[in-house]
This record gives sequence, C-alpha cells and structure tokens, in this order.
Amino acid sequence: MIKIFYRRGNEIIVSQSETEFAAIGKENVLWIDLLQPTGEQKRAVEAFLGTEIQSRAEAEEIESSSRFYEEGNTIFANTNFLSPSGDGMLMDPVSFILSGSILTTVREIPLRSLDTLQLKIQALPEQFPDGFTTFVEIMDKRVDLDADIVELISKEVSQFSKRINQKEDINEEFLLDINQLQESAMTVRENVVDKQRLISNILKSKRCPKDPELREDLGIILQDIASLINHTNFNFERLEYLQDTVLGIINLDQNNIMKIFTFVSLLLMPATLVASFYGMNVTLPFAEKWWAWLALFILMAMLVASIWIIFKRKKML
Repeated sequence: MIKIFYRRGNEIIVSQSETEFAAIGKENVLWIDLLQPTGEQKRAVEAFLGTEIQSRAEAEEIESSSRFYEEGNTIFANTNFLSPSGDGMLMDPVSFILSGSILTTVREIPLRSLDTLQLKIQALPEQFPDGFTTFVEIMDKRVDLDADIVELISKEVSQFSKRINQKEDINEEFLLDINQLQESAMTVRENVVDKQRLISNILKSKRCPKDPELREDLGIILQDIASLINHTNFNFERLEYLQDTVLGIINLDQNNIMKIFTFVSLLLMPATLVASFYGMNVTLPFAEKWWAWLALFILMAMLVASIWIIFKRKKML
C-alpha cells in the first residue's frame, strides 16, 4: 500500500495511487509512506525520487554503515520500532529516506504512531512544511512510546520487588520471569541507543536543514533518549539485584532443607547406635532382665534429648 501526502494550496491531500506522481511536483510532496509495497509501487517511488529503496534484508542489517548512510542529496536511515508481544518484545524495521524535502518511509507492518500522525498532518497542515519536520515528529512520538514501554518495565520490576519482600512464589519460575524481563530491558536499551545514534548522525549531516527550531527539537529528543537510557540501565541493575536476591533465597531454602535432614540424622545416630548394639545376636549385660527394654528406651530418649539440647545451646537450629 502507498500513501502520498502532498500540498494543494493550504491543504495536504492524500493519494493512494502511484500513478499520481505524474501530476505532482516534487516541491509539493511531503511524505511517501510505503506499507508492504508491491514491486510496481517501489519502482514508481524510485523513479520519482531518483534513488533506490532498500530491501527488508538491507534494512535489518546491524552494521553502522547500513543503519545510516548518505548518497548524493539523500539520507538513508534504518531503525526498529518496538512493540510488546506476549512476554517479550518485537522489533520491526522501518526505513527512512530523506531526499531533499521529501520523506519516504518503508515498513512491513501497520504502526499506530504513524497512522495517528497521518491524521494530524491532514488536520494541521501548517505544522508540517516539509519531510524533515515529519521525520522529527515521527521520532518524537516513537520516543514517547518507548518511554511508555520503559515505564511498563519499571512497574513490573516494582511488582517483582514486592513479591520478593512478601515471599510470594519465590521459585525457579519466578527466576525465569526476571530473566525474561531482563531480556526485554536489554532489547529496549538496544533499540533506544540505535535511535540515539540515528538522530546524532542526522544532526551531523550536511544535508540536515539549518533551521534552528528543527535542530532544537532533535536536540530535545536526544536528551529524552539519554534519560530513557539511564532509566533502562537503572531497571536492568534492579533486575540483576532482584535476580541475586531470588537466587540467595532459593539457596537458603535448599540449605535449610539439607540442615533439617542432617539434624535428624545426627539426632537419631546415638539412639541407633545403642539399638544396633543391643540388637546383636550375643549375650549382653542385662539382656535377661525384664526391665532391659525400658532402660534401653529411656537411654535412647536421653541421648536424643541431649543432642537436641546441645544443638539448641550452640544455636545450630
């Protein structure tokens, strides 16, 4: 699907057909949004812009030279948009092509932030004079959404901390939940750092407009990203602390179980020794007396009680 946003007087018109390029001047086009584009749509945009569009495989490459580069009068930038999915995070690549004053976006899935922005562009056309302004707005909204994801992670970390304080379900499954949240936090941090690098490169580019207001907006976004990185690092450190705490609690529980088994074995060992001694098939002292079994029983009870008292006084229980 293709959406072409272009100016006609004081309005911004949306066209969903690549054949409209023939009737639209480049100076009027603001934004070309490609969602799962067909080959014909890609070729039409390439012919209109005079440049090639990256494939999905190229957009997903992680090398710095593939994430951001410039050719002629065009800036190519790739980043990932996060979306929560079950217990983890999905990263969907989005390609940005800034050719002159035209922004082109290429994506494979619908994104609510872009759909909302498209409605805003039509409602407030005076706020979007060119493609760079649109790009800055997209980045601003995306960083806001990333901040919401970081906030959700922070809330989950706080819930995990409360569970530990209240000793609720502290087991191996809980440890795996913490590990999963760590993975999500690392994914968010990786994604935010990628955007930081992208915006920094655009600010350094000679093709970036010299408009001080636009540059100031990009600088504010960088400050927001730096704040998100610090917050994400703090969450990750808290998760590591919680993980160590859970491991410590599990180890203590296991040690207590082993301590109980060891104590029971030691407690019964003297009584077992006496019982084994008098269980031998030989003539033993007092074996013929009727009260022998009672004396042995009392002796074994006294030995058990003595062991108990010794352990209690040494605070080993």
